[in-house]
Amino acid sequence: MTRPVLEMRDITKTFPGVKALSEVNLTVGPGEIHAICGENGAGKSTLMKVLSGVHEHGTYEGEISFEGEPVAFGDIRASEQRGIVIIHQELALIPYLSVAENIFLGNEQTSARGFIDWQGTLRKAAALLAQVGLREQPQTPVSALSVGKQQLVEIAKALSKEVKLLILDEPTAALNDEDSATLLDLILTLREQGIASIIISHKLGEIRRIADTVTILRDGRTIETLTVRETPESEPQLSEDRIIRGMVGRDLDRRFPDRTHYEGEDAEKVALEVGGWTVRHPTDHQRLVVDDVSLNVRHGEIVGIAGLMGAGRTELAMSVFGRSYGQYVGGTLTVEGREVTAKTVPAAVDAGIAYVTEDRKQYGLNLIDNINRNISLPSLPGMRRHGVVDEHHERSVAERYRTSMNIKAPTVFEQVGRLSGGNQQKVVLSKWIHADPRVLILDEPTRGIDVGAKFEIYSVIDELASQGKAVLFISSELPELLGMCDRIYTMAEGRLTGEITRADATQEVLMRHMTQNRS
Repeated sequence: MTRPVLEMRDITKTFPGVKALSEVNLTVGPGEIHAICGENGAGKSTLMKVLSGVHEHGTYEGEISFEGEPVAFGDIRASEQRGIVIIHQELALIPYLSVAENIFLGNEQTSARGFIDWQGTLRKAAALLAQVGLREQPQTPVSALSVGKQQLVEIAKALSKEVKLLILDEPTAALNDEDSATLLDLILTLREQGIASIIISHKLGEIRRIADTVTILRDGRTIETLTVRETPESEPQLSEDRIIRGMVGRDLDRRFPDRTHYEGEDAEKVALEVGGWTVRHPTDHQRLVVDDVSLNVRHGEIVGIAGLMGAGRTELAMSVFGRSYGQYVGGTLTVEGREVTAKTVPAAVDAGIAYVTEDRKQYGLNLIDNINRNISLPSLPGMRRHGVVDEHHERSVAERYRTSMNIKAPTVFEQVGRLSGGNQQKVVLSKWIHADPRVLILDEPTRGIDVGAKFEIYSVIDELASQGKAVLFISSELPELLGMCDRIYTMAEGRLTGEITRADATQEVLMRHMTQNRS
């Protein structure tokens, strides 16, 4: 019998007030692609941080063996020296350094005299880039690369450390379909080279495509380990429904809630209208990132925007929300029949517009503050009493949303940075729901979130629409748009290319409009 490359036995990890892992077991064979699935907060990332030394030995209970030997890593550098390399969901590249400098950062190639060997660095970097299939010069600044190419640089960096076990945490969460396929093909190639991989992903179709084995975690415990295929060449045998049942502890009969239509007096009235909206790139002023876009959303309606990466969806949303992106050129913005200027974010909020950003960590939350403060921030003026914030009212509001949104945290004073991605997203939604907007713009609201938490968020969105809110829904997942939206606009190269009703919308129709070239 082949000896496992990794064994983790009875791993238990406790944080103040919460047990994140409880006697978790994981075994990975040589050259195996092993997927870890579970809802947000199930303990997936915590387990990998234990393995890689982010949570050092002594802060957890249990044993870890690597290549048949017990290991006790005191930091991430120690695990890398053994050939265990983790690539986090938030990439750890320095944008202003070159690709070559990033690959060998902390592992600089030096000459016999102790100076950096730049020629050797560039030569080795070029070989690593060729190995991962990236056709870029080693001198290229990382800031000039797409997110998909940056992921490949991270893998090249791992290969430079003679990786034996590669850990990828949500590697395709921010990638389009083409970049995702490229990355998955590379992981399969690494398997052929004998490199084992652990992949954490909520995209079950990708797991079924490349994984050999799946371990499911729930509430910090190992539920089961399942075989995806009998041999690497055979077709996947494990269904997505079977994985979901293990993750959530029940069958998830529906991926989307039944639409509850709004029947108020203003149901047919337009809540948001954008006319001729045009915006230039913030630094390249010759380039239009939003070009003469006109759209509308009625009360109680969920309207989607579909487009490939770079189509201008986020640029449109951010520029409408207080002109927080790019250089405004022209266009009109009307909320409930009244034209508004909204040159700043506070002005947009006052006009009744809320925007849930696609980047919750950088723009949506204060990660070092607690749930209580994050939820109250947009609504502080309404929480004043005698000129100061009424802390009792603030706390009761946060507690109400912690309960109603099922935010998994012991108290509202839990630091938001310690929450799982799905629970962080619920905090973002809570703060804007409490602001009571007329129009809610959602930009990738379920990115990096498991199927169970997705359904909860979909249900919240549907409830908002049933109350008469106008919802503009941006997503890269076409099934999500098809399952949630009443109408869908498509964008390409900064322009609208189509408007499709729910009855006429299919993935093929949307993709055809999304790939139209500028006329």
